[in-house]
Amino acid sequence: QVHVVESGGGLVQAGGSLRLSCTASGRDFRRYPSGWYRQAPGKLRELVAAITTGGSTDYPDSVKGRFTISRDNAKNTLYLQMNALKPEDTAVYYCNTRIVPFQWGQGTQVTVSS
Repeated sequence: QVHVVESGGGLVQAGGSLRLSCTASGRDFRRYPSGWYRQAPGKLRELVAAITTGGSTDYPDSVKGRFTISRDNAKNTLYLQMNALKPEDTAVYYCNTRIVPFQWGQGTQVTVSS
């Protein structure tokens, strides 16, 4: 059973930055393509950052140039650096592997005020 913990969210003004962290005991992020997702109220969960086992990254246009996903293999931790935040980035953020996904965690709330 995988136990996932996302952290680092909070309230920030537009233009600010946050760094999210994700640990998942029982799942080695090095062995699975992984990603950060978000879900805003009334909307579907969407992928906002992806990283392959080789370390290649990809982003949708909505966050490209502002968000950066990374992975610390020694700590088995995923990170999401978010800069130049906008009110439309407000959502609960989750991490997961993109294949053989585990049960979603509680996520971490990000609120961006205008």
